[in-house]
Amino acid sequence: MKKLYIETYGCQMNVADSEVVAAVMKMAGYEPTDNEAEADAVFLNTCSVRENAENKIYHRLDQLYAQQRHNSAEGVRRPILGVLGCMAERGCNNFCHYCIVPYTRGRERSRDVESILAEVRDLHDRGFKEVTLLGQNVNSYGLLPNGKRPDNGIIIEEQGGQELHVCSFAELLRRVAEAVPDMRVRFTTSNPEDMSEDILHAIADEPNLCHHIHFPVQSGSDKVLHDMNRKYTREDYLRKVDAIRRIIPDCGLTTDVFVGYHDETEDDFQQTLSLMKTVGFDAAFMFKYSERPGTYAAKHLPDNVPEEEKIRRLNTLIHLQTEISAERNRQDKGKEFEILIERFSKRSHDQLMGRTPQNKAVVVARGNHHIGDRVRVRITGSSSATLFGEEIVETLK
Repeated sequence: MKKLYIETYGCQMNVADSEVVAAVMKMAGYEPTDNEAEADAVFLNTCSVRENAENKIYHRLDQLYAQQRHNSAEGVRRPILGVLGCMAERGCNNFCHYCIVPYTRGRERSRDVESILAEVRDLHDRGFKEVTLLGQNVNSYGLLPNGKRPDNGIIIEEQGGQELHVCSFAELLRRVAEAVPDMRVRFTTSNPEDMSEDILHAIADEPNLCHHIHFPVQSGSDKVLHDMNRKYTREDYLRKVDAIRRIIPDCGLTTDVFVGYHDETEDDFQQTLSLMKTVGFDAAFMFKYSERPGTYAAKHLPDNVPEEEKIRRLNTLIHLQTEISAERNRQDKGKEFEILIERFSKRSHDQLMGRTPQNKAVVVARGNHHIGDRVRVRITGSSSATLFGEEIVETLK
């Protein structure tokens, strides 16, 4: 077979896309390889969310083109070069003013329900233990052009007469969970405005739907949220957090947030800090604003918060969230969880790391366990980023 080498940049969406591309190319006669030198085709799965990522990819393409020219001069075969991902195409309808994704990945599309179920069943049959439903705004799955949710099992006529079967995201979650009851099922990333209580009830009802929601807030200030073109308010967001806590009391909750956006004042920043304290996220991805050329903000909303102020605010935010994460993890001491072993611990091959349904990392002694095993553990200690546990050995009576 011919050889395919894929370099993947960016988020989980691109990692998943690369896996799909590898599977499709295998059917076309290409075997994946980790050795670029032996590849007959080299694909770059690109990211354009941040400008430095794009610049890195352009530099990489220059290298690959130079290698092609050299190979041609030497009479050596020239591999096919391919570019896919955010620099080439599709993925969001929201047009947040700071974000480049709608311009690079295009509009949202909902896949056919049966194609999703078939892929999940195939992963199950191949021995996978966990599956993640991925989308730029995964919980907007199935929304109609008028913004209304579909009746379950509706049919949409696509161009060319092709029928597309979709349903609400809550129904999709239930159908996936029921199709593979012994697999863990996760999803990411959630758009706050599309998080409805039927989704939460599905998570609460289906035992293999993991109790974790990644719930990007971006800012705690209504003024900043408006300037970002986020279509919810602070009050809306907190109301939905209350619903999550009420319907799924043990739900892990994580977020994205950044500081230093256009015209963000100290009061706006303090509102973000107060929201972080109010919610008590288990973890957060935190950034300082970096203007992205090509976005609405780059054209109309000056990047006018000084860099040193951005750095100060980010460090303050990180310090606060580290304290919150440490306290949230301390509350898990003495609790029992079933973890799915993912890999060896970074510190020692005598330890393994697995994740709880709430997506928290737990380090345990290796014992006789292997990657892919499920282990029942009791939490014995914690840090701000990690839980430490011991295996619960059941005694026969």
